[in-house]
Amino acid sequence: MRISGPLLDRIDLHVPVQRLPAGDLLQAQGTGEASRAVRDRVLSCRAQQERRQGCANAQLEPRMLAANCPLGSSQRKRLESAATRMRLSGRGLHRTLRVARTIADLEAAGSIENRHIAEALAYRGHDVSR
Repeated sequence: MRISGPLLDRIDLHVPVQRLPAGDLLQAQGTGEASRAVRDRVLSCRAQQERRQGCANAQLEPRMLAANCPLGSSQRKRLESAATRMRLSGRGLHRTLRVARTIADLEAAGSIENRHIAEALAYRGHDVSR
């Protein structure tokens, strides 16, 4: 099934998931992060966003991005280069920036680093094929 570019632009995360073999599903678990720990981290992250800007990152208006998602020159160059290479629309670029800010928030990082941008761009990997 093919989805149009404008519709894909409205989806922030594209994560391919492989089907696990039945044997893997039947093995003892316990190596992953507990759901409660993930929940607590996400709630803390959302509270931080509310304190900083009065809303979740996903709800930031484009005019609010510069103030709430400042980039250093290295991060700006990386994002600009990727936007050109991946042919991101303005909407796609803004969504990628919001996701990078959220990744940084989940790490409790004070600023958006290149690794946050790289991860956010990886979630938009579908854009390369357009």
